[in-house]
Amino acid sequence: MSAPGVGMVAGMALGFAAYFGGFAAFLLVAALGAVGFAAGWLLRGDVDLGELLSGRDRRR
Repeated sequence: MSAPGVGMVAGMALGFAAYFGGFAAFLLVAALGAVGFAAGWLLRGDVDLGELLSGRDRRR
Protein backbone atom coordinates (compact mmCIF):
# COMPACT_ATOMS: atom_id res chain seq x y z
CA MET A 1 0.00 0.00 0.00
CA SER A 2 1.30 3.46 -0.81
CA ALA A 3 2.11 6.07 1.81
CA PRO A 4 -0.97 8.20 0.98
CA GLY A 5 -3.16 5.11 1.30
CA VAL A 6 -1.72 4.25 4.69
CA GLY A 7 -2.18 7.86 5.80
CA MET A 8 -5.80 7.81 4.65
CA VAL A 9 -6.53 4.60 6.55
CA ALA A 10 -4.85 5.96 9.69
CA GLY A 11 -6.83 9.19 9.43
CA MET A 12 -10.07 7.28 9.02
CA ALA A 13 -9.29 5.14 12.07
CA LEU A 14 -8.59 8.26 14.15
CA GLY A 15 -11.78 9.87 12.87
CA PHE A 16 -13.89 6.86 13.79
CA ALA A 17 -12.28 6.69 17.23
CA ALA A 18 -12.96 10.37 17.84
CA TYR A 19 -16.55 10.18 16.60
CA PHE A 20 -17.62 7.02 18.39
CA GLY A 21 -15.35 7.01 21.44
CA GLY A 22 -14.65 10.64 22.18
CA PHE A 23 -11.39 12.44 22.70
CA ALA A 24 -9.89 9.82 25.04
CA ALA A 25 -10.37 7.10 22.41
CA PHE A 26 -8.82 9.41 19.80
CA LEU A 27 -5.73 9.87 21.98
CA LEU A 28 -5.48 6.13 22.67
CA VAL A 29 -5.66 5.25 18.97
CA ALA A 30 -3.13 7.97 18.12
CA ALA A 31 -0.70 6.77 20.82
CA LEU A 32 -0.99 3.13 19.77
CA GLY A 33 -0.50 4.16 16.16
CA ALA A 34 2.72 5.94 17.10
CA VAL A 35 3.94 2.85 18.96
CA GLY A 36 3.14 0.70 15.93
CA PHE A 37 4.93 3.14 13.64
CA ALA A 38 8.05 3.01 15.81
CA ALA A 39 7.89 -0.79 15.98
CA GLY A 40 7.67 -0.89 12.18
CA TRP A 41 10.82 1.22 11.91
CA LEU A 42 12.65 -1.09 14.29
CA LEU A 43 11.51 -4.27 12.54
CA ARG A 44 12.38 -2.93 9.09
CA GLY A 45 15.85 -1.99 10.29
CA ASP A 46 15.67 1.75 9.65
CA VAL A 47 16.58 2.54 13.26
CA ASP A 48 19.35 0.95 15.34
CA LEU A 49 17.98 0.82 18.89
CA GLY A 50 21.43 0.52 20.49
CA GLU A 51 22.69 3.56 18.65
CA LEU A 52 19.54 5.48 19.47
CA LEU A 53 19.79 4.74 23.20
CA SER A 54 23.53 5.43 23.42
CA GLY A 55 23.16 8.83 21.80
CA ARG A 56 26.09 8.30 19.44
CA ASP A 57 25.89 9.08 15.77
CA ARG A 58 28.03 6.80 13.63
CA ARG A 59 27.77 9.09 10.60
CA ARG A 60 30.30 11.51 12.05
